[in-house]
Amino acid sequence: NGQDGDDRASSAPPGSVLAVKIDNTTTARPQTGLDAADVVYAEEVEGGLSRLMAVYATEFPDAVGPVRSARESDLELLRQFDEPTLAFSGAQSKLLPLIDEAPLHAETPRDAPDAYYRGSDKPAPHNLYLRPNKLMDSAPGADALTTGYHYGAAPDGGTRENSRTVSYPSARFTFTWSGSQQRWLVTMDGTPTVTTDGKRVTAATVVVQYVDVRQSKFRDFLGNNTPFTETVGSGKAQVLRDGRAYDVNWEREKATDGTDFTTSNGDQMNFAKGPVWVVFAKAP
Repeated sequence: NGQDGDDRASSAPPGSVLAVKIDNTTTARPQTGLDAADVVYAEEVEGGLSRLMAVYATEFPDAVGPVRSARESDLELLRQFDEPTLAFSGAQSKLLPLIDEAPLHAETPRDAPDAYYRGSDKPAPHNLYLRPNKLMDSAPGADALTTGYHYGAAPDGGTRENSRTVSYPSARFTFTWSGSQQRWLVTMDGTPTVTTDGKRVTAATVVVQYVDVRQSKFRDFLGNNTPFTETVGSGKAQVLRDGRAYDVNWEREKATDGTDFTTSNGDQMNFAKGPVWVVFAKAP
């Protein structure tokens, strides 16, 4: 966990991915550095809102944010990576001991003050940003993405899909296929998702993964329960790529495994090369 006051930039192992918790309220947008992520996970948080966790391995943007707090679900999700670095603004006091025990490098503004800054573009707490290169020496490369994902040609089958929307009680994600860009254009809460430098955020592959979402033992300051998203286990998912949707099964036997996606006949589901967005949705 890098408890020593050593040079923080070199405390993360060279093969470590960087995961950043990103604010996803309307006030937090447009976000910074989201377009450079290899994988973006979307999960439901208190009050039916959403929060993102962006994972960086192949390149580090100059800045990422706005950075917000961690959740218990993040710890299980991150076990698939080898000693990942988790950048977040903090967490409620009861969760901090669990974060300290987890096999990851927790990096808050208190741990690495030089790597964070407050922007003047948005009101606090929606204005905390991370400079990844001040936290880690370099991006570890694609080999650090031990997600279990396989990339390659699409399997046979699937159905034509131009647009898909996934809704939480107080948030929604829409992915619209662009034939010219060969990407899914991301829209959140009805507004096209662009970064602070004007880039439209896109995904090559979108996974709508149906999971169990249960109550955790944590609540926010308003008393709302924090949902816990179960990412270990098995279930159904839909994979969107190349303008088509595929019904698949997912399996992650234990927390240290990546997630396997297979078609109904047992074939491996390949993803398209490029950014992956995974939206965790409540299993029916």
